[in-house]
Amino acid sequence: MADGSPIAPFSSGAPQCRNDWTVAEIQALLDLPFPELMFRAQAIHRASFDPTDIQISTLLSIKTGGCPEDCAYCPQSARHEESVKADRLMAVETVLEEARKAKSAGASRFCMGAAWRSPKEHDLETVCSMIEGVKELGLETCVTLGMLDTDQAEKLKKSGLDYYNHNLDTSPEFYGEIITTRTYQDRLDTLSNVRDAGINVCCGGIVGMGENETDRAGLIAALATLPVHPESVPINLLVRVKGTPLGEAETVDPIDFVRMIAVARITMPKSRVRLAAGRENMSDETQTLCFLAGANSIFYGERLLTTPNPQAQRDRKLLDRLGMHTTGIGLDAVPVHAPA
Repeated sequence: MADGSPIAPFSSGAPQCRNDWTVAEIQALLDLPFPELMFRAQAIHRASFDPTDIQISTLLSIKTGGCPEDCAYCPQSARHEESVKADRLMAVETVLEEARKAKSAGASRFCMGAAWRSPKEHDLETVCSMIEGVKELGLETCVTLGMLDTDQAEKLKKSGLDYYNHNLDTSPEFYGEIITTRTYQDRLDTLSNVRDAGINVCCGGIVGMGENETDRAGLIAALATLPVHPESVPINLLVRVKGTPLGEAETVDPIDFVRMIAVARITMPKSRVRLAAGRENMSDETQTLCFLAGANSIFYGERLLTTPNPQAQRDRKLLDRLGMHTTGIGLDAVPVHAPA
């Protein structure tokens, strides 16, 4: 900038989607005094979203454990001691029954995750049947299946898939400390294949894996400089799992986590910023600050793949106290105090 500051003068007008953010600019945002950062995030959030609206998603592990990758945070990796026992891919009707339960509990999006490096063709056909069935229930669909090539992405699109989740996890510079079995470019290639197929992108990262502040800025920069911002940006707080290399990682200051939510909102103004893993360890007050900082989506239910998640009753109680409401594509507003 002309005055030497890496931050542009703040304007409360309609937010502009930029794809040229620098790490220095994002670091400067993270370093802002907390009241100023929250003000900017709230102003940008209100320009694009109803600040009282929370989008609800439910995540189901349709194939658990036995993953050949070595992600340091993940208990599903077959390379870690005390890793989760490998299960077979769930039956289609079993998945659809879980989707019905999720819809009755207020979810508008049903997400399905499988612990694969990439899906085999016969498994992909089964997943496509799941997607078609969930769509018929009136829910948005999202899957995370590992790496995809162009043909696989096209098959998922033809089945009606709305979103594909594939996280970058951390900054390009820190990535090798967390994962060695696939590269950062592998992840970017999958995102490109998904986007080219016309599927919405769900892509975020994890806070608390031993990264420094520059790495946190680098993660946001990697997300905010994608050719198109992800439609959904899940920000996860590391869930420390015994038997994984990060089982004894240091805890994250809740205010630092809120800062990440706020900067994600500022740099990706049109995206849904989602509170994902780690909410079980967040106080109601921390979650409330995250909503004020621009988070407007949560995962709902008792588990996220293999890790605990706040029970639905606790979520409904908090949202009710805050006067928040939940809505979804194709769904009427769902009162947060409605019976599960």
